[in-house]
Amino acid sequence: MDNKDAEKLFFIPFNTGGHWLLLAINPIREIVYYLDSLGNDWTTYPDMKVLIDTVLQAFRAQRDIQTSRRGANSITWIKVACAQQRNQIDCGYFMLRFMRDTLALGRLMIPTDYFEEFKCAFYTKDQVDEIKEEWCQFMIELNVFS
Repeated sequence: MDNKDAEKLFFIPFNTGGHWLLLAINPIREIVYYLDSLGNDWTTYPDMKVLIDTVLQAFRAQRDIQTSRRGANSITWIKVACAQQRNQIDCGYFMLRFMRDTLALGRLMIPTDYFEEFKCAFYTKDQVDEIKEEWCQFMIELNVFS
């Protein structure tokens, strides 16, 4: 991070070994927003939590941020109530859609009940197809398939 005092939200697409979910991290506030289209809690993936907590502790140490003895316990994990997938194959598209919708709003915090503008229990087939089409267009523009 160039500007030590600037707050930013970093997106970490995370694959648990067969499932994609999204972590949005504000390292300055030490907040990890957890978005999982299967509705699992982050405790389902303890290795992921240890990894992210370790990265945030290293970030804190690099910036010489003083914290209490609680250490990793000062990192706040927030499970965000987001759209849930109805099958076992669309998790990657859901993760991309969460990222895209959050970026579109340009906010540094994600409400626990997701953003009112994009809140729904499930994405429709058209909403999933929309992100698939956007992803294909993005890949074509990058000339990935040349």
